[in-house]
Amino acid sequence: MSANVDLNNRPDYDKVLQDIADYVLTYTITSPEALDTARNCLMDTLGCGLLALRFPECTKHLGPFVEGTVVPFGARVPGTSFRLDPVKAAWDIGCIVRWLDYNDTWLAAEWGHPSDNLGGILAVADHLSQKRVANGEAPMTMRAVLEAMIMAHEIQGVIALENSFNRVGLDHVLLVKVASTAVCAKLMGATREQLLSALSHAFVDGQALRTYRHAPNAGSRKSWAAGDASSRGVRLADIALRGEMGIPGVLTAPQWGFYDVLFSHTNKDLALKPEDQRQFSLSQPYGTYVMENVLFKISFPAEFHAQTACEAAVTLHPQVKDRLHDIEKIVITTHESAIRIISKQGKLANAADRDHCIQYMTAVPLAFGNLIAEHYEDDFHAAHPIIDQLREKMVVVENPRYTREYLEADKRSIANAIEVFFSDGTSTGQVEVEYPIGHRRRRDEGIPLLEDKFRANLATRFVSQRCAQIFTLCKDQQALEATPVNRFVDLLVI
Repeated sequence: MSANVDLNNRPDYDKVLQDIADYVLTYTITSPEALDTARNCLMDTLGCGLLALRFPECTKHLGPFVEGTVVPFGARVPGTSFRLDPVKAAWDIGCIVRWLDYNDTWLAAEWGHPSDNLGGILAVADHLSQKRVANGEAPMTMRAVLEAMIMAHEIQGVIALENSFNRVGLDHVLLVKVASTAVCAKLMGATREQLLSALSHAFVDGQALRTYRHAPNAGSRKSWAAGDASSRGVRLADIALRGEMGIPGVLTAPQWGFYDVLFSHTNKDLALKPEDQRQFSLSQPYGTYVMENVLFKISFPAEFHAQTACEAAVTLHPQVKDRLHDIEKIVITTHESAIRIISKQGKLANAADRDHCIQYMTAVPLAFGNLIAEHYEDDFHAAHPIIDQLREKMVVVENPRYTREYLEADKRSIANAIEVFFSDGTSTGQVEVEYPIGHRRRRDEGIPLLEDKFRANLATRFVSQRCAQIFTLCKDQQALEATPVNRFVDLLVI
């Protein structure tokens, strides 16, 4: 036989895909903590989307592709009057959720925002629930939405534990697409074969490059990329349910598979054997771990690696607010991931550039005592030259312990420390924050503030009576889980 002939023996589906499919189709969620956290996550995620509707740069993306389009049983976009096909509704919901960089976060070898998957989940569940009611069938309940959220968090987060896509230049929304594909296919009634087919296409797709999150190309695509990914998951699930064949060896095929084409060097810093460097490292089975440990952004709409820096800066504000022009140096002590992705010098070109700059996110609360979404806008930046003056005085250094404990499973800290030095030789002393307010270790402290955040975000779109109705329902675990999805979404539309 010629050595130049390919052996055309079609393999079984890659084990990574089979494990995801079997988890989604067979795992039973019983963890009260996961369900309770998912309920809080639902509130926070929807609130972030409602707040984003205040920004025209976000809302210009929303609505049907063709104005006036009427979609039977169209999925609704919270905070708007749009009724869209589930694919575009998933795009829109995902876009508003992610726009302000204010929804939950998962940090490991890869980072990301698992609640981005709510775009696909809510769009599919709302559409199917309306359709079922019209056919005289029982609608889906919000319990199904919460379970889908838990599973999407788990798929995205467990793969992210030991697999760094950013090191090969790929964006983390790849994992949003994979997770959304899996859980949306399940919601849509996929068989195991159909679910495997859909997952294989999620990996075959060309993957987003990470360049739009980094200097010198940081820009607003990072605010809609997750909506695009979750929407694609809905589309791929639909394709599979129509009978499209899968690509079983999508990951492992020599030369043409995902590992060889796109993942060859991602684990080079993890001291793996050469033969292990071209495959995913999965350290634990899928369960409910990620939702139980997810990080909430409660106080600041800021890239999560800077959350504790913002907290430290707010603490230091009273000491420095009257001495800003006497500052000689500001030392930010942080972890390696923060240095790699959000430490920037030079001109910041737009709001998306600023909310991924640890120096900017530290300077604003040092000077003004807080950090809100409007602080990233062009007009605010232009009106306050003190921000860039402070940035020029900043030195960013790594603490190896911070870097190590960032990845340790029993810690997963996101530590930052700030010290301000003045021209007269005095300093503030170092203020260190190792765990942000949204960390699992600070749940008791954080959840009341998360609820306050949700109430405030509701008030940006709805009258007080509707706000109270939504909040009361979302606070009641049993009542929320039993609520039909279409009835829940009824409360969120204009």
